Amino acid sequence: MDDSDEPKRRAKGLRSKRDQRRYLLWEALCRHAALDQATVNLACDVADAAFNTVWHDQHVTWTVETRLRVVLAGLGRSLPAGELAAVVRDYQMMEVDIVPDLVPGCRDALAVLAGRFKLAVVSDAIVTPGSHLRLLLDRHGIKDYFSGFAFSDEVGHSKPHRAMFAAAAQQLDVPIDEMIHIGDRDHNDIQGAQALGMKAVLLAASRAVDQPHTSADAVCRHYRDLPGIIDRLLTGAIVR
Repeated sequence: MDDSDEPKRRAKGLRSKRDQRRYLLWEALCRHAALDQATVNLACDVADAAFNTVWHDQHVTWTVETRLRVVLAGLGRSLPAGELAAVVRDYQMMEVDIVPDLVPGCRDALAVLAGRFKLAVVSDAIVTPGSHLRLLLDRHGIKDYFSGFAFSDEVGHSKPHRAMFAAAAQQLDVPIDEMIHIGDRDHNDIQGAQALGMKAVLLAASRAVDQPHTSADAVCRHYRDLPGIIDRLLTGAIVR
């Protein structure tokens, strides 16, 4: 899926997801004691930086609740359990309430690939949890193309940790090194998969920033090309 939910939000006169999340937390805190919104924003910036470090270096994606508790600890504040749960729920529902679009060509490519291979989703859950990501896949009519789902909040690790790929391999009942992984981040998707003996395709259809320096076995710039790229990789070709 792409970032099309952001222009949809703007068209509805809504804040961006980032700004709305921070507003929701500030609003909840102000129900108990006044607090400058800029202070909440700064605490969120610090927590986001910590999240990114843990994600990149320790291969873990904190849950939304954990991230909020880090912010609250930094502020020296707390929220009643029910109110914290409500903020968590609102954070997690944003992409369910306003659904981002599929990247062009995605559905057709999946239909072709699912007719020939067993497919699994291997995804880091940054804000939207695996349970809700399944809802998004279902709403787009593509969930049934997949036979396995490895989401970082459910596995307990994030890519490039072996556990993520192992969870998918177990559900598909195939050896890890017989899988081909497709993803848009060189560090998480490409290097992680290749370190386990897998071939890896850098998907540059919606995020191309890693394309100039990737070690990927193939680069896919449009989903329509993906089935052909997979065919060529199975012959041992490197596709650029």
